[in-house]
Amino acid sequence: MNAINIITGISVLGVTLGAGALVLVMSVFNGFEDLIKSLYNSFQPDIMVTPVQGKVFTIDSTTYTKLVDVEGVANVAKSIEEIAFFEYKGSQDFGLIKGVDEEWLEVSRLDSVVFEGRYKLKSGTRNFAVVGYGMRNKMGISVEDYLSQMSVYMLKNKKVGNFEKPFKKQYLEPVGIFNIQQQIDEKYVISDLAFAQNLRDYKKGEISQLEIKLNKDFDSEETKEALKKILGAKFHVKDRYEQNEAFFKLMKVEKLIGFIITGLAGLLVSINMIGCMLMLIHEKKKDIAILKSMGADNNFIMKVFMNVGLLISGIGLIAGSGCAIFIYFLHKQYNLLPMEGFIVDAYPMSLRFTDFITIIFFVLFTGFLFSLFPAAKAAKIKSLVRND
Repeated sequence: MNAINIITGISVLGVTLGAGALVLVMSVFNGFEDLIKSLYNSFQPDIMVTPVQGKVFTIDSTTYTKLVDVEGVANVAKSIEEIAFFEYKGSQDFGLIKGVDEEWLEVSRLDSVVFEGRYKLKSGTRNFAVVGYGMRNKMGISVEDYLSQMSVYMLKNKKVGNFEKPFKKQYLEPVGIFNIQQQIDEKYVISDLAFAQNLRDYKKGEISQLEIKLNKDFDSEETKEALKKILGAKFHVKDRYEQNEAFFKLMKVEKLIGFIITGLAGLLVSINMIGCMLMLIHEKKKDIAILKSMGADNNFIMKVFMNVGLLISGIGLIAGSGCAIFIYFLHKQYNLLPMEGFIVDAYPMSLRFTDFITIIFFVLFTGFLFSLFPAAKAAKIKSLVRND
């Protein structure tokens, strides 16, 4: 009897470990997803408007006013993105120059992720640049070196003669370094919109995209449809998910793989529930026979042991989830899992109700499956009454 109790306890412990691990692993994936989304929020708008054909377009004042007046729209910014060649103290590299207007800072809040120097793009006739962390490392840029400038080369937007240079050259003074995400940091240089337009020989008013920020807690789908009606079929209107569709799909796949791997590990740990129930059935063999002699049918016996399996799974689920939630709050308070050399001090974690529903279904369904074979074996035990 003691052995059966010990093995039952081990079975409950196995389910507890599996359920707790699932909750913690899912919360870490959620935390990283939320973290990366928040980082993208510092650079990418809630809604991006780009032309269906061509690279640039102009927006008249009437249409611009209509966009600003759409319910849910907080700010509308104009910007240009172009490939450019950069040179700084002999170091050279290709990247993207992003020219932005004054409204863009309200849309992106890039100043919140500037960790060296400051966010400033223009002062009188001087043009400044805010450079990505990766670009700074590749080119050795120092915001404290006030005498050195960054040379920006751009192919001319017109035909040139045989003796003319095919590119245009202008200068920027790096005054700030931002750190968002590696793919962004390694290629972006932020400048004033007029500087980028002049560098590319665009006409005044020509831009490559509109970046729109929405009010908090507002339905982006409704706003997006309203913007589409104003702009027409000549423009792509993409929300944040559509701008990073490949990334978000990859995050979902990674989370699914993490769930499957952790779930399989939990199955291996809790599979001894089958052995536990078989031993319990062996110990209760006479009791089962007596019940059958009193009129209990096979379905009744199966239900009894199926309920035992679900009870073991349920206790493990509650205990595992409780332990995981306790560890979650401890981590939030004391950073139990620190991270070095990253933009956050500890592993980000976030609990979601939908994950709990999935884990509850998975654990209870697993307990149901593990109980089928022992319950069927118990139902085969014969009664004490012989029908001669």
